[in-house]
Amino acid sequence: MHVTSSAIQQGVFADKYGKRGTQFSPNGMPTYSIPFDIQDAPAETKSFAVVLEDKDAITASGFVWIHWLIANLKRRSVQENESQHATDYVQGANSWASVLGKFDITEAAFYGGMAPPNCRHRYELIVYALDCELDLPAGFRFNDLHFAMQGHILAQASVMGTYDV
Repeated sequence: MHVTSSAIQQGVFADKYGKRGTQFSPNGMPTYSIPFDIQDAPAETKSFAVVLEDKDAITASGFVWIHWLIANLKRRSVQENESQHATDYVQGANSWASVLGKFDITEAAFYGGMAPPNCRHRYELIVYALDCELDLPAGFRFNDLHFAMQGHILAQASVMGTYDV
């Protein structure tokens, strides 16, 4: 299985997908989501789960920052800026909920773009091919996804790009 994203050019995410973009939530979270394509998934795949994470965020926040969680994706292509309006997959809570000070489904259960505060960060988009759909509500957390996927992962693939301060 392979995953690609036209948002990444020469190893770098385009400005529009993060803090140098033009689309933000009322609380300042970048919301213009990245596109990606999945190729060569196992034939028995029933759905995909997706995580966009920033492990370099540990240097600034103390934890891995979750930018986007998707469950029950049944297609192999997601278009840019789709997060705000998609209805055919379930989106989980991103880490922006922690800086917003409260969990607000309208703010945190969508794509929350890149905004590294201290240095260039690496962002990894990980796609999991699953043998089932997951019973997760909108706004689920990363740990909910992690444990729900156990025993159901057929394959996984990732792509990485950077975004600068």
